[in-house]
Amino acid sequence: MISLLLLQSAAICGVSWLLWKYFRQLVVRSPLDNIPGPRSQSFLYGNLEQLLHRRDGWGFLRHLTDSYPGVAKLHGPLGHRMLYVFDPVAMHNILVKDQHVFEAPEFFIKYVLRSTNPPGAKAFLRTIGEHHRRQRKLLNPAFSIAHMRRMIPIFTAVAHKLVEAIEARVRDKPAAAELDVLAWTGRTALELIGQAGLGYSFDPLVADSPDDFGDAINAFQPTMTRIQLLRRLVPYVSDFGAPAARRALLALVPSPAVQKMKDVSDTLWRRSKEIYEARKRALEQGDEAVVAQQIGEGKDLMSILLRANMNAAEEDRLPEEELLGQMSTFIFAAMDTTSNALAMTLFLLAQHPEVQEKLRQEILEASNGGGDLGYDTLVSLPYLDAVCRETLRLYAPITRAFRESRADAVLPLSQPVRGLDGKMMHEIPVPKDTVVVVGLLSSNQNKQVWGEDALEWKPERWLAPLPESVAEAKIPGVYSNLMTFLGGGRACIGFKFSQLEMKVVLCLLLSKFTFALSPKPIFWNLSGVRYPSVGDGSTSAKPSLPMKVGLYKPRSA
Repeated sequence: MISLLLLQSAAICGVSWLLWKYFRQLVVRSPLDNIPGPRSQSFLYGNLEQLLHRRDGWGFLRHLTDSYPGVAKLHGPLGHRMLYVFDPVAMHNILVKDQHVFEAPEFFIKYVLRSTNPPGAKAFLRTIGEHHRRQRKLLNPAFSIAHMRRMIPIFTAVAHKLVEAIEARVRDKPAAAELDVLAWTGRTALELIGQAGLGYSFDPLVADSPDDFGDAINAFQPTMTRIQLLRRLVPYVSDFGAPAARRALLALVPSPAVQKMKDVSDTLWRRSKEIYEARKRALEQGDEAVVAQQIGEGKDLMSILLRANMNAAEEDRLPEEELLGQMSTFIFAAMDTTSNALAMTLFLLAQHPEVQEKLRQEILEASNGGGDLGYDTLVSLPYLDAVCRETLRLYAPITRAFRESRADAVLPLSQPVRGLDGKMMHEIPVPKDTVVVVGLLSSNQNKQVWGEDALEWKPERWLAPLPESVAEAKIPGVYSNLMTFLGGGRACIGFKFSQLEMKVVLCLLLSKFTFALSPKPIFWNLSGVRYPSVGDGSTSAKPSLPMKVGLYKPRSA
């Protein structure tokens, strides 16, 4: 009888706690209630469907950017209050000054960790606080300028394979051939991060070669979208029970997508471990000849990281499972963002043939007609740099970043906002556990900072002094006054790596080929990483970017 009463009491307490945790915001007032923002679309999703799940949600982002002065209240699921921020001073506090308060949300940390790694394997994107700072301290040297210089031959070799593969498909065509450019930039980005990041070749590019590791990586994101609703449960369900019990339960879930995700995760882990062990054995034996014969010649990021960890002081050394967890981080952080940024750049150059030709001539002149370019030349080409910067400004692959306040905080503002009570607010109190959405794209397109032409793609803006408002804003981005690569302690550690990849590939492609629009309509989808598909956004969501590609014929020919 006593046991039954205890169970009933525990059940009542548990249900009461859940009700309080998820529904208290319906009855408890918050300082965020005074901040203007869009109306909730539904009690279940709030504004999240517009922000996250609508492929055509660009209009909602435009509304947030144009209608609110740097900050707006959003409605989260089940009545939870959220904050949308692109005010530069507030962003500086979130990402730099108070980054220990505004950490990655708990649901994100748990979800990504459980999706790609077994228990205990903590990778770079999945850690917070001092743990994350310790990882970054070890990783930073791997992305130094000295190491980036050593990456150029790897990037160039992969880009030459891409040129060879495309040339084989357009060489004998009387006119330009229609190719899916996104498919080629995707294969190239995977091979670039494979060779330069892991010392592993996923794809020879010049031929189709099956690889279960590469297949699992390509299947990860499409499979994840098929279990959208279950993704909300995964981070928390995975906290209960032993790993073996969770796997047994997972095997019983009657969902083909869930079982596919399980197989994908297993393959990623198994193959990552095989590659890691091979690298580790070669380095431990000190056999530099063996290392030099491997893909990447020991210059890949994983080999550099392993060496640094071996030589690090005991207190700074990372455990093996964390090093292994870096592999999936390298791949997923670098693949879709780079491939889609490259595809977007080629798409814009096709829309602006005069820019394409001007850029081509700059490249041909610097390379003496199409030869390979070294690091110093690549980073000194002004128009190439301007095209890349402007594309990453106006069409940032990732449009927002999530943070969560781990304590009560106050966000100062660069300019006051008028609250719903009519009073001007110079700062905003942010209660503990508030999810904050940092508007990366909104910051990049903010007319108050970039001017009235902020929505125009104009590479020339980077060839002249930027408006004084840009410098005055003191945007906390790590790259060129842009929020594309974030800022602060969680800024994209590989932004220089990404920039070099893009520039090497663009130089070799534009030296050899011309790019023009296909007659098929193209829609750029709002997603975790923006991507193109054929249609108007209401039909197919299959990633694809058909374009007309032809051999470049010099004017003297």
